[in-house]
Amino acid sequence: MATQVRTRFSPSPTGALHLGGAHTALFNWLFARHHGGVFILRIEDTDMERSRAHFVEEILEALLWLGLDWDEGPYFQSQRLAIYDDFIHRLLKAGAAYCCDCDPQELEARRQAALARGDKPRYDGRCRERGLPLGPKTAVRFKTPQTGITFWHDQIKGHIAFENQELDDLVIRRADGIPTYNFAVVVDDITMRVSHVIRGDDHISNTPRQILIYQALGEEPPLFAHMPLMLGKDRTKLSKRHGALPVLAYRDRGILPQALTNYLARLGWSHGDQEIFSREELIRYFSLEHVGKAPGIHDDDKLLWLNSHYLKETPPEELGRLLLPFLAKEGIHTDDAVKAARVAATLNKRAKTLMEMAQAARFYYLDPWPYDEEAARKHLTPGALPVLREARERLAAGVELSEEGLTRLLKDLARDLGVKVVEVAQPLRVALTGKAASPSLTELIPILGREETIRRLDFALRHLGA
Repeated sequence: MATQVRTRFSPSPTGALHLGGAHTALFNWLFARHHGGVFILRIEDTDMERSRAHFVEEILEALLWLGLDWDEGPYFQSQRLAIYDDFIHRLLKAGAAYCCDCDPQELEARRQAALARGDKPRYDGRCRERGLPLGPKTAVRFKTPQTGITFWHDQIKGHIAFENQELDDLVIRRADGIPTYNFAVVVDDITMRVSHVIRGDDHISNTPRQILIYQALGEEPPLFAHMPLMLGKDRTKLSKRHGALPVLAYRDRGILPQALTNYLARLGWSHGDQEIFSREELIRYFSLEHVGKAPGIHDDDKLLWLNSHYLKETPPEELGRLLLPFLAKEGIHTDDAVKAARVAATLNKRAKTLMEMAQAARFYYLDPWPYDEEAARKHLTPGALPVLREARERLAAGVELSEEGLTRLLKDLARDLGVKVVEVAQPLRVALTGKAASPSLTELIPILGREETIRRLDFALRHLGA
């Protein structure tokens, strides 16, 4: 086995990258980065019927958005068929594989008959000793030892063993010349010098087959680490009905990549009681010893909590830039990143996603009317006319649009009109934003500007018939 740590992530481009795949990719990436090793990206695209080029692009885009950069690849299995053929011939020459011309329909009939008898539906070895030559209509099967035990020390699960008699002679190359999963990954991991195979524990049943192929080729297997799968809250396999989305859908929803990687890292791995980790801390602390055996439970509320934390921590300049495309989805087409940064700074403590922030920011860019009915009924009443008139006049007279100047304006208005500050603030808030809840007036008025603020107050006054 190679002394350098070399891990790999090997998705199939038959669909978008989902949370489970991203979880596996992250653990491989963190392990490689922690050890100063190599992270390899391999695209397992031998399923010609279901593989799609646009899924490849989406997978690459999702990994890069998450910050999971790769050191080698992407390699494509569809471009490595000659390499697999060389290894097939090695096994055939060593007597560790044989050709099989069993008809697929006949195989299925024998499989059903075995099930009807209560037996395991395994290949009956009919072609095992026939010595058939390799031809255009022959598959190749691995000659699995019929006695003994195949075992390994899993880096997460501990000792795992399988009786060889429970394993049948699996097909390693189909009659069309395409290698099957269990064979191709062994060849890939040998030729790419993979030291650690870190993957979901749904692959445990594949591991003894793969170890036997390594042994038949005279190669030392890598170390295996089978991480628990992610489950929904009902402890069933994670799916759309649990609210799980493709990775890029989380991006489009306004989740920050650092929030999603922090969230995924904590699913099945821990470092004391710490919940929030920088990228550097994840790399420094990550180890397989602290990956648990129990499955991680997907919790969208936890993800949103983490995202709200990172929204608060992101500098306003960066947040404003990130906010622009979400504003566009709200019909607000602007490239003014400076204003967007000022807007984001007033909303980052209130929003859980960039989408939510963009929705809350609409009043900064679009007219606030029609007003929220309940807010207008409660606060834009005839009794509010003196507040709106006086505020308009004092703003027009040149009140300084600073936090200090606006705070003084509100207090002076309340004193002069003989009311509480809140009785001044709420009518102004509804007039300017259309809502009863918003960032403070001292934050939002400088962003709206004097002219726009006066225009909105004029509309409110006309709304009240003044």
